[in-house]
Order: sequence, then C-alpha cells, then structure tokens
Amino acid sequence: MNSSTLLEIAYKAADDKRADDIVVLNMQGVSLLADYFLICHASSDRQVQAIAKELSEQATIAGYNVKRLEGFDEARWILVDMGDVVAHVFHKDERSYYNLERLWGDAPMIEVGIDA
Repeated sequence: MNSSTLLEIAYKAADDKRADDIVVLNMQGVSLLADYFLICHASSDRQVQAIAKELSEQATIAGYNVKRLEGFDEARWILVDMGDVVAHVFHKDERSYYNLERLWGDAPMIEVGIDA
C-alpha cells in the first residue's frame, strides 16, 4: 500500500459524498507533513462531517491508520490526517478565507484518476 493508493481512496470517498471542488496538491519536496493534501468543501455542516467520516472509514477499511481527526464537532474545517495524505474538508464559507491552495502555491496541483 502506498500514498498514491491512499490518495485514490480518499479522493473517491470525498467524491462519493459529493464534495465540491476537490483539489489535490502534491506536497512531495515541498513539505515534510504529507505527500499529498486533498482539499474540498461542502455547503453544510452535516455534509462536511459526512465527507470527513467517509474519508476516515474508507481509509480504515483499506488498512490505513487515521492518525488524527480534528475539527469534527465544529464542522468548519475538518482535518483528516491519514499519514501520507492529509485531507482538509472545509465548510464553503471557510475555504476561501484560509485559501490553502494559495498558501501552498509552490505545491503543484495534480489530477487524480478514479474508477467509477
């Protein structure tokens, strides 16, 4: 199992729960925090929580360890730390404020191909 496989699992989990504007940043060579950041958002607290929960569940089912799940109760910015892949699930109102894509602007965005 590698970080690319985990990324595909995470992307599919977010997509299955109808996450909006899913972006993946390749953090390799940019940060020691993770190989990839998956960033997405949803329009309601419940959907933000549902996406984060699905990410956590699918990673666990696939045999990956979810190290941290932060911000779940507030549902404004939930961080799902799966080791090599860190997912940032925002409420729509918060995503543009924090603008992680700009903050980590030196990290290239990548396309993730998932099987439907």
